[in-house]
Amino acid sequence: MHRLRTLGLATVASLAFIAVPAQAVGPADVTVRVEGDADTLVARAAVRTTTTPVVKDGNPAHACTGTSAAGALEQSTAGAWSGPWSDSFGGAYTVAAIRGESHAFGSGRYWSIFVNDVPASFGVCGLELQDGDALLFAPVPESGTPPNPLVLAGVPARATPGQALTVTVTRVVTTFDPVTYVPSTVREPVAGATVAGAASATTGADGRAQVTIDQRGAGTLRATKAGEIRSSSEALCVTDGADGSCGTTAAGAPELAVAAAVCQTAGDDGLCGTADRRAALAKILSISERQRFGRGRGPRTLRGSVAGDPSGLRDVRLRLTRTDAGRCQTFDARRERFVALARCGAARGRWFSVGDRADWTYLLPRALTRGRYVLDVETRDGAGNRDTLLQRTRNRVVFFVG
Repeated sequence: MHRLRTLGLATVASLAFIAVPAQAVGPADVTVRVEGDADTLVARAAVRTTTTPVVKDGNPAHACTGTSAAGALEQSTAGAWSGPWSDSFGGAYTVAAIRGESHAFGSGRYWSIFVNDVPASFGVCGLELQDGDALLFAPVPESGTPPNPLVLAGVPARATPGQALTVTVTRVVTTFDPVTYVPSTVREPVAGATVAGAASATTGADGRAQVTIDQRGAGTLRATKAGEIRSSSEALCVTDGADGSCGTTAAGAPELAVAAAVCQTAGDDGLCGTADRRAALAKILSISERQRFGRGRGPRTLRGSVAGDPSGLRDVRLRLTRTDAGRCQTFDARRERFVALARCGAARGRWFSVGDRADWTYLLPRALTRGRYVLDVETRDGAGNRDTLLQRTRNRVVFFVG
């Protein structure tokens, strides 16, 4: 069920100033993308945050951690961004301009920050990043209907010339409860989106489009639609396997080593014709590690995402266990209630499937009551690989309801 988006400019502006939601969590491998009004300002770039503080106005007292969104933006733009410092909410910068494009508060548009395509709850200094986070900056209006990030899926690393490819365009829509401002995020197919680059097509009502690429070699595809934030550019290379493109050797040519192959692979990731032996990695987004919920305010929606996998995603499973006053329980999805465990331990809980969507959501029958909870996520991809290594803050979180 969609909820009305009711965060006004005053609230959004306040969120952009919040500076200290948590302590720095250490360097992380993340991606950063900046979409401007007319075109992409920073293509999706992989960076590793550092512990070097970010100071934009020359005052050492005005420093953001290098592990924050400010640190990631500093690296991806080589410092080409600016904004004023405010002492509100503990002190923070607000982003006014990135690579020469300005959208300062009060101008009618401002730079919004998205993490994994969801609007961030903290500003550029207060937003601490974790491994795998995808950071997006894009201008949005200070009033009216906000744009949503577009996502282009189904673009293979390699394609055959003249062969039709089916790609899908969705938008990530986040709305907020009018009373609690608790966010709710869904992914919707987008009709009438333009897929362009190496080929062009328009999506139908189901968000799908067929593209056929004849030109051999490296290229990209991306999705756009008026009123929405354009997708990232997805790379692909077109070859028949024996034409000298994409690292192949042309038929009849001597067997020479290719100096710079466009297609890159680790050898076991399913890319460039290799066997896929790596699991699709899941991440819990709706609940943070060691998060505490007040009495009567326990979460009801469980939400997360799974990174793209060349073999496709076959299944996402959850396991939710609870302990309280010496009693141990596990959630039974078939009966939609918690049932007793003979022996305590999260490993003894019951798994249940939530489908095969990369952006998964599960709505519990009611909000969680008092207790200590452990939520685990496991994935299985199309090649049969399972993501069974449980890592705190990624696919396992421990949290509390008072």
